Amino acid sequence: MKIILTLFENVQCRLEKLKLNCISITDEGCAALASAFNSNLRELDLSRNQIRDSGVTEISSLLRNSQTLQILRLSDCSITEEGYKALSSALRSNPSHLIELDLTGNDPGQSGVKQLSDLLQDPNCQLKTLRFLGPAADEACQYVTGIVGKNPLLLRELNLSEHELGDTRVNQIAALLQDKHCQLNTLILYGCSITEKQCLILTSALKSNPSHLRELSLSGNQIKNTGVNHLCDVLKDSRCKLERLRLSECEMTDEGCSAVTSALKSNPSHLRELKLSRNKLGDSGVKHLSDLLMNTQCKLEKLDLYGCSITEKQCLILTSALKSNPSHLRELKLSWNQIKNTGVNHLCDVLKDSRCKLERLSLYDCGITDVSSLTQSLRNTKALQFLKELDLRCNMIGDSKQQLIDVLRDSNCKLSVDTHPSPEVPDRDPSPEDDKCCIS
Repeated sequence: MKIILTLFENVQCRLEKLKLNCISITDEGCAALASAFNSNLRELDLSRNQIRDSGVTEISSLLRNSQTLQILRLSDCSITEEGYKALSSALRSNPSHLIELDLTGNDPGQSGVKQLSDLLQDPNCQLKTLRFLGPAADEACQYVTGIVGKNPLLLRELNLSEHELGDTRVNQIAALLQDKHCQLNTLILYGCSITEKQCLILTSALKSNPSHLRELSLSGNQIKNTGVNHLCDVLKDSRCKLERLRLSECEMTDEGCSAVTSALKSNPSHLRELKLSRNKLGDSGVKHLSDLLMNTQCKLEKLDLYGCSITEKQCLILTSALKSNPSHLRELKLSWNQIKNTGVNHLCDVLKDSRCKLERLSLYDCGITDVSSLTQSLRNTKALQFLKELDLRCNMIGDSKQQLIDVLRDSNCKLSVDTHPSPEVPDRDPSPEDDKCCIS
């Protein structure tokens, strides 16, 4: 910390970004930072430090005086209503520079939410991204209810992951989605115990106003085939411009997977990411997914089929489809499917295609014992110029591992190969610092 302060105090210091997250900074450290503040600083990250309200008060004095700070991240800093009050007061006195404020993982209470909500109504406030709701799902939904019919234009991203919503909250979210002024871009509801009935309520609301949504996650909810069929009505709508769709762990069978991929086939040009992991695709699901991949309008960049019980035969169907339209795909995840050596050989046909620009390939625990054909394909094609990550963990590849080592020595190789048998990280939706509500 002393080194950083010394650097700050140097008049020649031109530091613009400072990240001090998770290094046990206290309120005293915040006071020292504020006093030594450098006028060139554009971004400050103090996340995951127990700075509490007293530390935030010190940072607030920095905000009152700064003419340059644009991004401030204070997630998981044990900040309560008092800290929110201090921040809001500082930003009201100097509102024109800060454009991003992250306060996720703190407990704002109702008054803290109100303080920041009122701040957004200030015509001089330039905040484009405000993340402020951590575990307080009730406050999030109260905020959502409060802006329906008033000023929902500010809300761009709503993430209530890992909170059981229940009927009341689902109806509150649906009311927001139906607001004609709502321009929500991102809706992430991972692991919210959403039922088939609640999925119908949400998708009916989305259908009335689908044109702004770009990212939707319903992963980790038991919406099953019935819920997915409701969603298909949104996907088929020509106004829908969804780019990222995540439906992992939704207890879908081949019926649901067939329905969603068929719906996407009728409106494929916008989708860039599709996540169907931990659902049982079955033969018909794989067939319909392949039809989507072969569509010349399909420009899918990320495809996640982790743990979908894909067989060697089904892998051939998928790779044949990919081979017909390989140029857009950048990331393919087939981990935890028993595609074995035969499936890998089919994948080689995709890698050999001169149009293939795959950057990440995940084959964790796929029953593979020989990667000779894979390494030969990488060595003799342009694939090696693009591929950056190859995950082969928990496969008994034996002597063929040496061939991978030889590939890594190639001067054109940018590849990072992981063969260490460490356990796979549990499948989970990515989210920006697990923020639960984001206003842009």
